[in-house]
Amino acid sequence: MIYNSIIETIGNTPLVRLNKVNQGIKGEILVKVEYFNPGNSMKDRMAIKMVEDAEAAGILKPGGTIIEGTSGNTGMGLALAAIAKGYKCIFTMADKQSKEKIDILKAVGAEVIVCPTNVSPEDPRSYYSVARKLNKDIPNSFYPNQYDNLSNALAHYETTGPEIWKDTAGKITHYAAGVGTGGSMCGTAKYLKEQNPAIVTVGIDTYGSVFKKYKETGIFDENEVYPYLTEGIGEDILPKNVDFDMIDHFVKVTDKDAAVMTRRLSREEGLFVGWSCGSAVHGALEYAKENLKEGDRMVIILPDHGTRYLGKIYNDDWMRNHGFLEDKTFGTARDIIAARNGDYQLLVTQQTDTVKAAIALMNKTSVSQIPVMDGDHVVGCLTDNKLLSKIIDNPNLKDSPVSEVMEDSMKFVALDSTLDVLSSMVDKEKAVLVRDDKHQIHIITKHDILEAITK
Repeated sequence: MIYNSIIETIGNTPLVRLNKVNQGIKGEILVKVEYFNPGNSMKDRMAIKMVEDAEAAGILKPGGTIIEGTSGNTGMGLALAAIAKGYKCIFTMADKQSKEKIDILKAVGAEVIVCPTNVSPEDPRSYYSVARKLNKDIPNSFYPNQYDNLSNALAHYETTGPEIWKDTAGKITHYAAGVGTGGSMCGTAKYLKEQNPAIVTVGIDTYGSVFKKYKETGIFDENEVYPYLTEGIGEDILPKNVDFDMIDHFVKVTDKDAAVMTRRLSREEGLFVGWSCGSAVHGALEYAKENLKEGDRMVIILPDHGTRYLGKIYNDDWMRNHGFLEDKTFGTARDIIAARNGDYQLLVTQQTDTVKAAIALMNKTSVSQIPVMDGDHVVGCLTDNKLLSKIIDNPNLKDSPVSEVMEDSMKFVALDSTLDVLSSMVDKEKAVLVRDDKHQIHIITKHDILEAITK
């Protein structure tokens, strides 16, 4: 068959049976391998749908510019549509995204603007805000806004859902997918539930995201939001494409469990997939262990391809540096935290406190660095060396709010990061922060690491 352009090849991706990683689980586990799309991800489906719907509505005109905030895959889908239809592209991305994703977007002619991850969505530096501002400033531009553009979910309602129903001959009992923008989860689930309301839908979330608690309690808990590493899953906002009525259950998956499962899929199943694919499979199998029975059939979406993560989860050094590979030689951040008293309380200052008050607190408690908070969120830090330098240059700063002198936040690290990894990070940077299993924040300094090593 001959196609008129690459975008005509989107969709009709295969279902593949899992054989190894699901050992011991009752029922049949199938995965829908979305890297067979031309842009190597499921985002191709909604990208072309958003563009064509915008054209039909007269929002996107010839010679226009497509501007979008993306974790990479949506950008690739939009870039392919732009090439086929003659548009320019500008994409904003959070700095936690892999270098491969940035390079791929540049390779297809897009301009990429990298923005900080550890800021609120409303912060003018966030990749959401930067995209909106560019759309406002650039004439004849279109901001698809994949989070709230309902063409996203509609694309999966019209394509992904029907494909799964057809390829399983309607014999699907469970559907599982990672939840990010919500389009693939909810659009597909809506179609499947219309065919058979008994189908159980399982949304996969990540620690650091708000979805699971919001589904279970109806509360948007900002304390649930903190930095995490997995790309393309979870959110610190509630996108309009996330229809919680279409999601029966949520399962949360750690960065480490997701990364380890992703590598297992490659080595044991021959599925060279991306990081959130590991999240989806790990979470779905955790649910399946307790809930699937003989004769059940679960379909899991695998969103993208492994080439976008070669420098991260498929790199042994990167995995080791983040504590994701087993290492029996060294202890971990978890061990440091476990040795602390149960009444541990992180010493912090608020960004609205005066510099004078922050210095007094640091002196009183004999600490050389301290996180800066905006309510319950870490937004920066103070270190005595740089603070001293600033005060000497401008003594009047002592009466200013901490927000005027604070540095970038200390980095969050994985709970299972080993001591050798922690040592290299605090040697190059400031102290580091880590959340324990109860989501309490801890600070780990050079002194903590030395003490743990010499025990």
